[in-house]
Amino acid sequence: MIKWIFFIIILIVFVASSFFLEADFSRITSTTLLNTIIIFNKPQLQFPLNCTDKNKAATCSSYYPTTSEFDGDSTTSCPDYFRWIHEDLKPWKSTGITKDMVERGRNVSHFRLVIVNGKVYVQNLDKVYQTRDVFTIWGILQLIRLYPGKIPDLDLMFQCGDKTVILKKDFQGPKALSPPPVFHYCGDENSHDIVFPDWSFWGWPEINIGPWERTLHNILEGNKKSKWIDRVPYAFWKGNPAVANIRRELMKCNPTQQQDWNARLESIEWNREKASNYENAKLENQCTHRYKIYIEGAAWSVSEKYIILCDSMTLLIEPIYYDFFTRNMVPLRHYWPISPRNMCEDIKYAVDWGNSHLQHAQVIGNGGTEYILENLKLKYVYDYMFHLLNDYAKLLKFKPTVPEGAVEICSESMACPVQGLQKSFMEESMVNSPSDTPPCAMPSPYTPQNLKQFLQEKENLIQQVKKKGVNSLLA
Repeated sequence: MIKWIFFIIILIVFVASSFFLEADFSRITSTTLLNTIIIFNKPQLQFPLNCTDKNKAATCSSYYPTTSEFDGDSTTSCPDYFRWIHEDLKPWKSTGITKDMVERGRNVSHFRLVIVNGKVYVQNLDKVYQTRDVFTIWGILQLIRLYPGKIPDLDLMFQCGDKTVILKKDFQGPKALSPPPVFHYCGDENSHDIVFPDWSFWGWPEINIGPWERTLHNILEGNKKSKWIDRVPYAFWKGNPAVANIRRELMKCNPTQQQDWNARLESIEWNREKASNYENAKLENQCTHRYKIYIEGAAWSVSEKYIILCDSMTLLIEPIYYDFFTRNMVPLRHYWPISPRNMCEDIKYAVDWGNSHLQHAQVIGNGGTEYILENLKLKYVYDYMFHLLNDYAKLLKFKPTVPEGAVEICSESMACPVQGLQKSFMEESMVNSPSDTPPCAMPSPYTPQNLKQFLQEKENLIQQVKKKGVNSLLA
């Protein structure tokens, strides 16, 4: 009898664990919140970090699988923003990419990354702010662990700064050279930078922001603390205004004795936050207002995804830059556009309108959160990297080789020697086994007509907001 009871308990545990391992982020309404973290794979053999000597950098071992097989073809279509991969690589579609083109990007890049036969080599070119390069490279290593044997040989340059570097104006005219392909965290209409997911998806230890799945979970839990209708009826922003003139202008929208612009703006003092272990800067504690403001810093800001996730109606001060997932966001569906030339007036109008149309404002806020939940699962982040790197490799007109001075790296050589948050974030975000499902299916490119129409529809909505014509659109 005891044996049968033990057998039944084991069976129940197995079934329950299978259920949670296959669980995914989804949310039908704003009240159905995250209860579990994404795991890519069904139960299978795990390959955790293998640090044999904690006092020394581990060598790259050969214990991890070098190939993987999927259970059939992909049945999942990639989100629409994947179509921008075609646009970002279009400058090299007709010419291909030569080794000389890659080399010409060296002077504006922080590191060079080469993959040969599934092994990763890095050549450091310039000093990087904080650990942006470290966690970017870490993310690429985890992509290779997720899809071993599926990433082709390639050779790329990577820029880890804020502002774009491959400016279109420098590559115009009949005698102009082709632009060098340089990967970067953001792009704009005046550059050829190839947009790539930023480092913070795997962790930002300097300000104690953990890997994406945990951070997403924490923010959604923070959303539970107050009903939308009970939130503070003002627009909130917290950040460092010193990094950009536009942020300093935004601070002028704080209330005075003469005027209340419906904005509540706080300046972060990072030294003070660090001393308190960033307790007052926790992202999950910043979803307390009905409206939240996103504003760029020196360029784009990684804060955008965290702000949009709050269920608050995001007041998006019209950005110059974009990252890889935001170009398909639609005004009045996912955010409310704010002109950078009339910030205070526009913020006051948006908040007044929202407080007079609570249901519509909440729908816009929820729409932004739904966009993040549906389109920014970590699996999609990896799949975006997968398709971008594969399509980039197809354009190479040379066989990548390991450059002089490059060093082979792997998960062990990066994670084993470090300590503190850097190590714990790496351990937390590490892919421990290959995916048994293929990447999502890449969507076809935009036709010029469809792209023009999509962009024009977005611009029309922005103009309607500027003309205070939102009510007619909703009607």
